[in-house]
Amino acid sequence: MLTVHRTFEAYLDAMTVITILVPKSYHSGMVGNFIIEKPNGERCQLQVAKREDLWTSIKYECMIDFAVEIGQRYLIYDDHGAFTDLQIGAVIRTAEFDEQFYYEGNDLGITYTPEATTFKLWAPTATEVKVKLLDEAEGKQEQIPLQRMEKGVWMTTVSGDLEGRCYTFLVCVNLVWREAVDPYAMAVSVNGEYGVVVDLTKTNVPKSTLPPLSSPTDAIIYEVHIRDFTIHGDSGVAHKGLYLGLAELGTSGPNNTTTGLSYLAKLGVTHVELLPFNDFAGVDEKDPLKEYNWGYNPLHYNAPEGSYATNPFDPYARIQELKQAIRALQAQGIRVIMDAVYNHVYIREQSSFEKIVPGYYFRHDLYGMPSNGTGVGNDIASERRMVRKFIVDSVRFWLTEYGVDGFRFDLMGVLDIETMREVEAVVHALDPSALLLGEGWDLPTPLPAEQKATMNNADKLPCIAYFNDRFRDHVKGSTFAIHEKGFALGNMAFREQAMRAIQGNVRIKKEAGMFLNPTQAVNYVESHDNHTFWDKMSVSNADESEEIRQKRQKLATAFVILSQGIPFLHSGQEFYRTKQGIENSYNAPDAINQLDWRQKSLYEKDVRYVAGLIQLRKLHRAFRFSTSAEIEKHLRLVEATPPSVIAYHLQSVQEYGPWSDILVIHHNQEATERLPLPDEEEWHVVCDHTASGTTPLYTVKQEIEVQGISTFVLTKMTDLTKKANHI
Repeated sequence: MLTVHRTFEAYLDAMTVITILVPKSYHSGMVGNFIIEKPNGERCQLQVAKREDLWTSIKYECMIDFAVEIGQRYLIYDDHGAFTDLQIGAVIRTAEFDEQFYYEGNDLGITYTPEATTFKLWAPTATEVKVKLLDEAEGKQEQIPLQRMEKGVWMTTVSGDLEGRCYTFLVCVNLVWREAVDPYAMAVSVNGEYGVVVDLTKTNVPKSTLPPLSSPTDAIIYEVHIRDFTIHGDSGVAHKGLYLGLAELGTSGPNNTTTGLSYLAKLGVTHVELLPFNDFAGVDEKDPLKEYNWGYNPLHYNAPEGSYATNPFDPYARIQELKQAIRALQAQGIRVIMDAVYNHVYIREQSSFEKIVPGYYFRHDLYGMPSNGTGVGNDIASERRMVRKFIVDSVRFWLTEYGVDGFRFDLMGVLDIETMREVEAVVHALDPSALLLGEGWDLPTPLPAEQKATMNNADKLPCIAYFNDRFRDHVKGSTFAIHEKGFALGNMAFREQAMRAIQGNVRIKKEAGMFLNPTQAVNYVESHDNHTFWDKMSVSNADESEEIRQKRQKLATAFVILSQGIPFLHSGQEFYRTKQGIENSYNAPDAINQLDWRQKSLYEKDVRYVAGLIQLRKLHRAFRFSTSAEIEKHLRLVEATPPSVIAYHLQSVQEYGPWSDILVIHHNQEATERLPLPDEEEWHVVCDHTASGTTPLYTVKQEIEVQGISTFVLTKMTDLTKKANHI
């Protein structure tokens, strides 16, 4: 290994540009000539095209007329007798670098058989690469060199059965050796210290046949954190806070209330969105109950988190138990959405990406500094070809190996449109019914606005859904201004905006809208982020009684479930979940984050009310149109109503379900209102201020009395339904 004491520094910043920085402490920074020595010993003079005074050093921009072989060693000499190595600089962020080193193969990481294991790593800027194999049982290790192949890929095949062996890669870039876990590792040791060679065929769990899903708007999403869901002392679950706890059936809590997986099945949701379960930082897997974390600190993208496993020291346990949990949900007809965090890593400098190809995987600003649009210290540069490939490969892996049914992309607006198009193409080629949704916030990352996968560009990604913050803020009130009230909290000023939210914020009747179709709108008023709905009302509506606030929460939940788009519920929303006023509970203890099953046992009637709304939505497709054209044709807002009322008429919808007409009324004040009905015929009330479901509660004619803060749903039966029911 060549040892270089760098008096000055030289960087390859473009395929034809070498930047040299000479400190003024060295000959006042003044150098007349630079010579480059190629790997074969040939020397030639560099042409200085530009010189710039940088206060403490002089910057020389030199042009070259030959191709530098990246991955080979070059030396730069000055006319004072000093020399340095040519380091890989900003060239890695050029289109030319991407084109030269893009690797199309689908075999990065390890390929295991009992006879031999092949290791492949993409490290184009490395001059040497080794794989370090560890035998922890015997306290032995060995280092095996990899051979450089085409496109910057390094490879070696090691004979023998390596199952269970830990491994890392040793990579030399710019004369510095760094040790990194394989970015494509499918299994890791405790706390993700090493990759582990495993035989995934031993972990296969057959997938159940799922009910058909003809449109994304058929979905009803329920957001769950694996630990929160069962960790409560009264959950009745044996494997509390673990993958296997999510898989337990027949569990019950206080007053014999149904809990866990059986409760999800009973509630009627179609999808469970699981907060991140790829390997993350923030919880010590050796003592998992000591700390808490939501999981948005990604370490290893293709290996499951160990703190949810019964034995985090066993690399197979987390894989097998996660698959069992996913299959248990699917066996109940519930699809599983994976919360995927591809927009950033936990700590850039410590990530495998940065250790293996320094500077490539992350965005940098105009001054060469790492950007921070995500707010957590780094932004993944998804627009670069091998970064995009990694994301697409990872999504494909979870879809095929674990059989998930969709993905929720955290801070999706940081990612680029082309990457999301490739993700969508791969996912829907394998599973046309898979849901793709994400956070489309426009964050200050150095990517042109027209390339960001934000809500402003929703028309460029018609098959991907977005969290509808307009729905959230107009129905509930601003998430960030806790005192602001939305329509459901009594603020009539948001009435018009709430009406548009009911229509899915789509573009109809030449009105401006964010989305092409309702399949792009994820409607919600509460999620793991920010205050729960109940905690917000404890501040914004503190002058009201708990009983009135409960009515408001039921009203807001009815907005979510009955509006056009994809309804999204935060776990526990249906029984007034609280986090004791904690706004950002990402690392708060279980006492704050756990789902309180005692609370659920106290509000069984309200839970049944939400379950009834879910039944309503599932029964009739008029609540879940797939196109804006259907909304424009059938949904009519009722204009002549008091300011406290939003009413809409779903007309001539017999082709979509058992009722020919549906009238939905949302009321945000306690005063009783009498509203005229659209005609003189008989209307059947299936939802009022006390109950909801698909069976008529009573019938009315000419007018309806709306009692207090509530949602009413009235239906007219088709002639066929009347005959079937002998009406």
